[in-house]
Amino acid sequence: MAGEENGHSASNGGATDGSTGNAEDTRFGGLAGAVDQSISSIRGLGATGGKQFQFTIKAADLGELSNERTRLQLADTLEKGLTIQKQDNKPIDEEAPSSSSKVTADVLALVSRIRQLEADGQPAEHSPEAREADKNAEVAANALATVLLGSSPETGISEDEVEYRKELFGSNAIADKKLDGFVKLCWEAVQDFVLIMLIVLGIISIVVETTIGLDDGESCGPCWIEGAAILVSVCIVVFVTAGIDYAKQFAFIRLTKSLNETNTKAVIRGGIQVSVTDDDICVGDILSVNSHNLASIPADCVLLGPPGDLRMDESSLTGESKQILKRPGDIILSGTTATQGSGKMVVIAVGLYSVAGKIKARVYESEDHEDELGGEDDNSPLFVKLDLIAKQIGLVGTGCAILAFVASCIIGLAVKGEPASSIVDYLIVSITVLAVAVPEGLPLAVTLALAFSSNKMMSEQNLVKHLDACETMGCATTICTDKTGTLTANKMTARAISLATKDYVVQDPSMKLGDYVQQSGVHSKVVDILTTLVAIDTMDETVLYLDADGKLEGSSGNPTEVALLNLVHDLGVDYAKIRNTTKGRSDQGLLAEHLAEGKQYGFSSARKMMSWAVPLEDGGFRIYTKGAQEVIIARCTKILSEDGDEIEMTAEHRDNFGKTGLTYTRRGMRCLGLAYRDLPAGFDLEKISATTKNSDGADAFEAETELVGLALVGIEDPLRAEVPGAIEQCYEAGIDVRLVTGDNPETAVSIAYQAGILREEHFVHDGDDKVSSNLKPNVMMEGKSFRSAVYREGVEGSKEFDQAAFDKIWPHLRVLARSSPDDKLTLAHGLNQSNLYADKAMVKQLKREYGITVFPDRQVIAMTGDGTNDAPALKRADIGFAMGVAGTQIAKDAADIILLDDNFASIVTAAKWGRNVYASIQKFLQFQLTVNISAVITALVGAFAYQTSPLAAIQLLWVNLLMDSLASLALASEPPVDSLLQKPPVNRTEHMITKRMWANMLGQATYQVVAVMVLLFAGPELLGVEPGHEVEDRKENSVHYTIIFNAFVWMQLFNEINCRKLKGEFNVFQGIQNNPLFCGILVVTMVLQVLIVEFGSVAFHVSDGLEAKWWGLCLGLGILSMPVQQIINILYKIGKHYKGYRSRKRLQRNASLSTRHTNNIAEHAHHE
Repeated sequence: MAGEENGHSASNGGATDGSTGNAEDTRFGGLAGAVDQSISSIRGLGATGGKQFQFTIKAADLGELSNERTRLQLADTLEKGLTIQKQDNKPIDEEAPSSSSKVTADVLALVSRIRQLEADGQPAEHSPEAREADKNAEVAANALATVLLGSSPETGISEDEVEYRKELFGSNAIADKKLDGFVKLCWEAVQDFVLIMLIVLGIISIVVETTIGLDDGESCGPCWIEGAAILVSVCIVVFVTAGIDYAKQFAFIRLTKSLNETNTKAVIRGGIQVSVTDDDICVGDILSVNSHNLASIPADCVLLGPPGDLRMDESSLTGESKQILKRPGDIILSGTTATQGSGKMVVIAVGLYSVAGKIKARVYESEDHEDELGGEDDNSPLFVKLDLIAKQIGLVGTGCAILAFVASCIIGLAVKGEPASSIVDYLIVSITVLAVAVPEGLPLAVTLALAFSSNKMMSEQNLVKHLDACETMGCATTICTDKTGTLTANKMTARAISLATKDYVVQDPSMKLGDYVQQSGVHSKVVDILTTLVAIDTMDETVLYLDADGKLEGSSGNPTEVALLNLVHDLGVDYAKIRNTTKGRSDQGLLAEHLAEGKQYGFSSARKMMSWAVPLEDGGFRIYTKGAQEVIIARCTKILSEDGDEIEMTAEHRDNFGKTGLTYTRRGMRCLGLAYRDLPAGFDLEKISATTKNSDGADAFEAETELVGLALVGIEDPLRAEVPGAIEQCYEAGIDVRLVTGDNPETAVSIAYQAGILREEHFVHDGDDKVSSNLKPNVMMEGKSFRSAVYREGVEGSKEFDQAAFDKIWPHLRVLARSSPDDKLTLAHGLNQSNLYADKAMVKQLKREYGITVFPDRQVIAMTGDGTNDAPALKRADIGFAMGVAGTQIAKDAADIILLDDNFASIVTAAKWGRNVYASIQKFLQFQLTVNISAVITALVGAFAYQTSPLAAIQLLWVNLLMDSLASLALASEPPVDSLLQKPPVNRTEHMITKRMWANMLGQATYQVVAVMVLLFAGPELLGVEPGHEVEDRKENSVHYTIIFNAFVWMQLFNEINCRKLKGEFNVFQGIQNNPLFCGILVVTMVLQVLIVEFGSVAFHVSDGLEAKWWGLCLGLGILSMPVQQIINILYKIGKHYKGYRSRKRLQRNASLSTRHTNNIAEHAHHE
């Protein structure tokens, strides 16, 4: 409020009140003072704003200012706008054209001066030139707000001009990404190759059965039902798939809705501070921010004066967690956060013209997994393989159908002499064979498996936006992760302290430093001094929020000071009680009267320290000091011993402090020094030291010299406790983890080593300091070096990505430090496009010389991130993870999976479920294709023998679609096991059907075919029933074919239990009790089969029920599938051992021949 009052007096009194003018001159002086008074005069006349205001600057110009973010660009923007005003001869206030002309002239003179100072180079900090440059920038910011944007730092804009400004400069509401309509999702679902085949098959079936398939005078009746059922099955698959995708979109909307409703900011309109939503903010608004509850910046702004201690966290855009001090005239970017202080700023760019808005538009407008580097990803590995399998099955099915048709024609027409009209019957049989070959249940099975897994992942804190993202994560070979908020907790924490000559370093990420210090038995006097120093020598705005039980709920203020207060809290001390009961520090109750007896020495970049002196009860003062460790230690003459006694600081003590500080820094910590001094009664707190200087050469206060060194504190943004274990699991699963961060190399290396991303083999010398200089080549690179290495000069000087150069780097690369937002995108693109695995010689060389194993296929890249700058890379990666709590909206929009708990360890959960999806679909394929193989052979034999199939198309549709879809859900419900993460990812090009699966499928299919053939050809005689083909010729449903159908189904049902295991495990029932859904679905399917056989005669082409003895036969044949599986397992193991034995014998024979050949050569040489 003080700033507002000062500004208000200036604006109203600048032209008439000499004292006010002098005050302004004192603050600015010279040209800046004259320009400020000139601007104040037109603000006092109230001619700004409103629809009558003629804006001479465009949204694109202000957007350019946001992009460049320099004082020179600010000057260019002012000049451009004022030049147009001058050309148009449109004064700002028609009643005072002289004032307007004077403003234009004064501001243009200021622009020239700014350019002159910028041309002279960066002035020394705190020099007269630097102070003048700061003054000029502050006045330039005021001129931008008032002269070009028609606003006022004191009164803002009026409410009735908001819409007008939105029309001119755009709205801050970026349109949400348009939801895909249900019809569009249905259209996308129907593009599946299998579904297309089914549609064609269904249409052909209906046409043939209802037209050319009928004899003269024969009515169709229910003949169309089989074709219609196929089309209905397609509709079911399409609607289920589209419905799940459609529902996922709304689930994501619900996730973000609550966040959007709470995004409000404080702006000044009509002289009153009001609260508006982020979407309602417009260019010219005066935005008030503070680090407590109005910290996030919704649009690009220019900071206005007077100067304050506003510090911004720009890590969401830059990835750099360092706090940035902002001065008037500086650009404040949308998407950043105020962490300390407060300030007023004028909005210059909103919506698509702001920096964050441009990134959001870039995410929304680009297609999935495309980027400007020219790369476009394939479909997910799962769907690539499924498409291949579907096409292969389609070709085999088509071949079998043609074979059945040709064979039927030859046997029927040429051998048996049937009439030519029988060709129609043969065509129907061939269509039935094709229907059997095509796995109708596969598309729905995949959809159900993915949907079930995604729902399970939701309960484990993974919101899956795209179903195929489940399985894609299971194939991931590389995770590129940022540091802040992903590996780390995104909060500064004290992790080490050298206290009273003793060093305490916490190695366990789950342990707090305060607890560790307490366990170490530090003297109570030392702890008292430490906690009192921190409580007193921290700002009032830095606070911890505790619940009624004293447990930490949150914090606000300076992150470094928050870390120190947390240390005090962990030591069991109430910092607030110390603050509020210390005379000269407390502003509470009666002690507030004594506040002036203390003195605060504020922090500045020049001093690099902050102190607070408080009076002592027996007279005199105690001054508590904290600051940069090199500054504090240099001013210490004594040190506190372990017993709490003050002793002289020796050269050894000073050297030890220096070594400790260097160690902390190399570990990526920010190192602070803590010290104090007792001052005698009557000491002059304003006295200047005759010998000691501040860091910038200015005179230091005498009170801040001859200090007693207390501690060095190492503060870092700590790892999440679960991260090292999660990364270890990633490595065990064959997934590489790479760190991409904006931090400096030492911090990045420290975090990467603690997390387990960097290991001993990555360093040149074992046991030495884990610092960047000790890393092997290309293990850690800085962004600038990385870009220069992987980009080459292209046509007309443009930069072109060099894949060959990238391939030389990425196998070694584990840490990318000081990276720009586009570096992450480059990394995702380069890894995705790399074909290094195909260069077998290079792969062997990497393994031999560096111990690096290159995955034998294209990389599948997972990208984690929470910041706005991560969004394009999240979009480009095969699988993008965004943080649900700390992540920006843009990052969430770009991601495939959202980690609801912001926990890196949840990525391991996603990988486990992803691999489980792959295994589940393999189990289903094993089940489905066993059905298809045996059914196709059965149908072919029927076509050869009787020119008709013993299994009707509708019966096979029940097996292939409904029963198999239930089987897919049952098999998909198998929970993941830890063993899934103890093997490498599956290759993109590796076929989904393994050799073991082929053995299981062919073995079971052989058993089923033999059983069906015996029933087909010997059944009538053995069972005493009428042959089915004879009954079928009378257009009746036969008991013979019903027994075959029933036995066939029960063999599939018991084989479903076998299919729970893929590796030939003996106990196929293991863990089945933990999967009630599987058991339930199996029971339901069995009940449905009983109902179909007993009551589905017309619809399912069966007889009117079966006798008990036939039921016993069918169940017996089904149960036999289980011992048959054990026989298959034994035979496979014998064959595998025999193959291994033959390979060993062949190698031994080759070695023997080689040895014999060598001996012959040696003997021949000897004779010569």
